[in-house]
Amino acid sequence: MEFVELIKTPKLDGVLLHDHLHATVEGTLCITGHHLLLSARQESSQELWLMHKNIDGVEKKPFVVQNVLMGGIITLKCKDLRIISLEIKYAKEYLNVAASLEALSSLHNPELEYPFFYRPMYTILEDGYTMFRPELEFAKLVGNSSNIGTCNVPANSIATANGYDSSVGCEWRIAHINKDFKLCPTYGAALIVPKCITDEQIIQSATFRDGGRFPVLCYRHENGAALLRSAQPISTQSMKRCRADEAILNVVLGRSKKGFIVDTWGKGKSNTETDQHYSQWKKVNRSIGNISSPAAILDCFAKMIEACNDTACTSDKWLSRLDSSQWLSLVLNSLNAACVVAQCLDQEGSPVLVHGAMGLDSTLIVTSLVQIILNPDCRTVRGIQALIEREWIQAGHPFASRHQYSCYTLPQNRPKNCGATFLLFLDCIHQLYKQFPCSFEFNIQLLILLFEHSYFSQYGTFLCDSERDRHELRVHTRTTSLWSYLNRPDVLKNLLNPLYEPNPNFSGNFLLYLRIEKQENGVMPNKIIKGYKSF
Repeated sequence: MEFVELIKTPKLDGVLLHDHLHATVEGTLCITGHHLLLSARQESSQELWLMHKNIDGVEKKPFVVQNVLMGGIITLKCKDLRIISLEIKYAKEYLNVAASLEALSSLHNPELEYPFFYRPMYTILEDGYTMFRPELEFAKLVGNSSNIGTCNVPANSIATANGYDSSVGCEWRIAHINKDFKLCPTYGAALIVPKCITDEQIIQSATFRDGGRFPVLCYRHENGAALLRSAQPISTQSMKRCRADEAILNVVLGRSKKGFIVDTWGKGKSNTETDQHYSQWKKVNRSIGNISSPAAILDCFAKMIEACNDTACTSDKWLSRLDSSQWLSLVLNSLNAACVVAQCLDQEGSPVLVHGAMGLDSTLIVTSLVQIILNPDCRTVRGIQALIEREWIQAGHPFASRHQYSCYTLPQNRPKNCGATFLLFLDCIHQLYKQFPCSFEFNIQLLILLFEHSYFSQYGTFLCDSERDRHELRVHTRTTSLWSYLNRPDVLKNLLNPLYEPNPNFSGNFLLYLRIEKQENGVMPNKIIKGYKSF
């Protein structure tokens, strides 16, 4: 298919641009394969550069005079939450532009998307696709506990034919059993697993977990406590237990007398491990909300945005609508669950396995927030990029499916696999930033950029649903990485927080803050926080 087939009116003069943030502008409208452009060709006037993929909804309001169509207004509701109107005076052009925008904003072939056509006009200083290679990140991840005498992984460690570097003298290894993505289509090719667990045991564990997502290491705390994530067990009569899966968790226990399995999807909504076969693991339910699918998270976000766009409602009514949207409850519950897991790791020194349904949504929110809380490196510019790369992109969060539509598309027109999980994660970081503005190296602008580029971008970082899909489309060689752009000195300087001061006590301050909130409002975790300094 050629783009020219979809562009019926490539250029049109005399179009009025209505934007509630700016004065009305009359200019020339141009439609290309990936962008909508409008310019008055005057130095001080507003210009519009809109990527078609940013368009979430196209609404038409025709002008009819005596049963004759006389043009109309096309309202574009965008995934970055802007609402833009184009007033077109002629009927044919009005219909042509509307049809073109509807078609170009809903292309389903990923190879027709802008990242495959974009060529940067600047010199790439760092290749973002190799900046956070799994081997380097996992080496740094496992090596952060050298103070307890278990690991000391060199940054240049290389995987061997056995799946790990023989010089790595610790209890973890890098497994390449999923290098062809056949064992688990949503996991990456390189995964970190217990060193004494064989590939055969991993295969057996994968058959026991939904989607083949067996337990893998995602963070190791400074005291040696491990944070793992997986999917829930499969509920079948023929497979009520899996000894290989039990072996993985028993190995992770190490010297700990107990571990915690945290279910983020909700009691009764997902399967969990049996007490009989996982006797040393305590089950903890920390649902992020009363949701049954990722689409429910997007529904909450849509209700909140609808309330924000209603400028006619009173303050009391707006607050009521905000509360009924349940978006802030999702934020609260996500931070609540992350706090519980952080306490288990930091205070109890116990390993934690986090799962919920397939482990593609709420699980990733919690494991990522735990690392934001406990790991100072994740609160830096490069650290948050590395976290998103390993906990979201390489971990198989289906960005293409989740972000195909956003809050302006009607629920009945959205597939059930659409969601706003990553946006919820970014909002949680935003809440932490507001409470502790000096503890983050980056500013809010970085969070906004991550939000926008995850929905529409000239870069290939957030393309596709999994590493397997990106590998098949050769994304790493055919597109440019967002990280290459963000880490350019001229861009990076605008993303830095001038108030930043590294805070090694952030986790203690945060947990104490939640304790105070619990005492005052009765809405936070009820575990008593001891031994932390006041802030």
